[in-house]
Amino acid sequence: MSYEKVLQAQEVVVGTKQTVRALKEGNVREVVIAEDADKAITDKIVEAAKEANVPVRKVDSMKKLGKACKIQVGAAAVAIIR
Repeated sequence: MSYEKVLQAQEVVVGTKQTVRALKEGNVREVVIAEDADKAITDKIVEAAKEANVPVRKVDSMKKLGKACKIQVGAAAVAIIR
């Protein structure tokens, strides 16, 4: 599951704006998106990932994704950096 990938990643970028920025810079290996996040927000990330030809994985919970990133709040998106 993608939570484990996030936990094992050496470097991640957390958050919508930071994920889109990292995608535009070409530094992202994979994007993980929470299915319970606002669709208007995640659609922007999915579109940027398609343009950058980066795979997108989905997980069920923002709260669990945030916990996997070792933050106290939920995370809509996480970029795993190369």
